[in-house]
Amino acid sequence: MTRPIERALQGWHAVVETQDPAALSALLADDVVFVSPVVHTPQRGRAVTQAYLAAALKVFGQPSFRYLDEIVGERRAVLEFALELDGVEINGVDMITADESGRIVEFKVMIRPLQAINLIHRMMGERLQRSG
Repeated sequence: MTRPIERALQGWHAVVETQDPAALSALLADDVVFVSPVVHTPQRGRAVTQAYLAAALKVFGQPSFRYLDEIVGERRAVLEFALELDGVEINGVDMITADESGRIVEFKVMIRPLQAINLIHRMMGERLQRSG
């Protein structure tokens, strides 16, 4: 039997591969929480989470983006990623939690180093302003 997190990860990897933000809607729970490395408070709800993740697909959707490792439990997974963006080597993790149906209920992102956080903050802000 497939664990809930495996269904969520399969959907997430398909979104990353196709760069199709429309596919996020079916993947996210109504009350999903998005925790950003640059926004102080957690963002709640499908619409705002979908907006952040759609912007992230554009910012992070570089040829150099790759997942390095996955640690997968029953309902939670940690996916380590790396990419180079504007000459900055970025390393981070996506921490994804799924409900019993395999929908994402929490998506938390952590990034290092500080130079990368500042760059992502600027680029995500620009992308979100264009879409909002």
